[in-house]
Amino acid sequence: MIAQTQQEKRILALAEPLAEEMGLEVVRVRMTGGRRPGLQIMLDKAGGALADVEDCADFSRALSPILDAEDPISGAFVLEVSTPGIDRPLTRPGDFAKWEGHLAKVELAMPLDGQRRFRGVILGEDENGVHLELDGEVELTAGVDEMTKASLVLTDDLIDEAARRGGLPPQPDEDEFAGFETDETEDEDSDDREENGAAS
Repeated sequence: MIAQTQQEKRILALAEPLAEEMGLEVVRVRMTGGRRPGLQIMLDKAGGALADVEDCADFSRALSPILDAEDPISGAFVLEVSTPGIDRPLTRPGDFAKWEGHLAKVELAMPLDGQRRFRGVILGEDENGVHLELDGEVELTAGVDEMTKASLVLTDDLIDEAARRGGLPPQPDEDEFAGFETDETEDEDSDDREENGAAS
C-alpha cells in the first residue's frame, strides 16, 4: 500500500534509494487530482522513529532534481513531503505490530461477507496477517496485501502513546511546517488534498 498505481510505484522506485541514503523510510506515495496534480510523500526515520520538519525539507530538496530529471509526472505538480501524523497510515508489513492495542480502520480489496471497511483494535500481526478485534469480539485476520487502505484512528490513548514514544510529530497546520512546490504555475492548488499533507 506504500504505492498503488504504476506511476506511484515508479516514483517510489526513485524515492526509496534516496530515503535510505538519508536515513529515512518512505511510508506512502500518493498522487492526487485537481487542476494541478499533487505528489504526497510521507516519511519516517529509518527504524520507525518520527521524522521531523528538517528531514522533510532536506528530502524534498534532494528529490526535486531527481523528479525533474526522470520526469515521472507530466506537467506542473505540487510536491508535499510530510510526516505521517498521529493517525498514521499503516502501509507495510510490520506497521500494525508496532501499534498493538490501538484502534485501526482498514479497507479490503475484496469484500468479506459483503463488507470491505472494518474498524477494530489491533490484536497483533504475524505470518497469517493482521488480527483485529471488531465489535462483538469478532476477530478479522487479513494480510496487508489484501488491503487498499489502513490507518490508525485518533484516540486519547494514541496521542498519549505517540507522545511517550518521543513527542508528537509536526502537524500541517503548524506555522513552521512548510511544504515544497515544484514546476510552479499560476494555477490554484487543488482543494482535495488528503489529510496529513503539508500545506504549500
